[in-house]
Amino acid sequence: MFTSLFRKSTPLNYSIVILGVVLFYFLVQIHFVTNVFTSINAIEKIVLLAIIFGSIFTTNFIVKKNGLSKDSAYTVFFYFLLLLFFPNVWNNKSLLLSNFFILLAIRRLVSLQSLKTPKEKIFDASLWVFVAAMFHFWSIIYIILVFIAILFHAARDYRNWFLPFIAFFTSCSVFVLFALIFDKSWISQLLSDTTVNYKIDYFVKPSQNLALSVYTTIGLYFVLSLLMSMSKRPLMLHTSYKKVLWAFFRNSSFYSIHK
Repeated sequence: MFTSLFRKSTPLNYSIVILGVVLFYFLVQIHFVTNVFTSINAIEKIVLLAIIFGSIFTTNFIVKKNGLSKDSAYTVFFYFLLLLFFPNVWNNKSLLLSNFFILLAIRRLVSLQSLKTPKEKIFDASLWVFVAAMFHFWSIIYIILVFIAILFHAARDYRNWFLPFIAFFTSCSVFVLFALIFDKSWISQLLSDTTVNYKIDYFVKPSQNLALSVYTTIGLYFVLSLLMSMSKRPLMLHTSYKKVLWAFFRNSSFYSIHK
């Protein structure tokens, strides 16, 4: 039923996803909210909802713009399912912001296959990764994807390898400047986030284990399907698929290990 419904990209498909996101978002808010509701909280919740929509449609834009999928609404539908599997993410401001900036970075990296303005795309992608790291430090691992993209598309120009480092110093300088002006505790908070926690304490409830099992099964099915059909896909898109696969495995852990 769902495969038939979302097989084509139509306004109805997007309307269903939008209504579903709004409905479940407010259900999550009702379930998890423990503090007194104020106008500031209301604005914050609306902004978070806008970020969620921004993430969904940025992902859809990446897929459509770069020809990674046929004209269907599967992208927005499965992103919505991903959010449903891990409902605690809906209230995690830092994680949602970081994820959105990572998607902006991936958008630039996937479009690098056109070889138009590669330096701007590499710098932008690196900058978005470091901005994402300011909200959730370990998203900095995505900088590896930037170097992978350089290796695939722009390795001959040695200057491209220095662009991520320039983006790093640029983002650090701006971050420290704003922290000194507005709140110095931002620096200590970022440093505290660099610690590594090896405890696996999220999947303790049967519903969480079930969500992980279903999500893993679906994810592996599509990954294997993509790998098995890779030879039938346009050769020029192979590097884009490889970058998306790397981002998928990183993003899966990005969602599943957070409360």
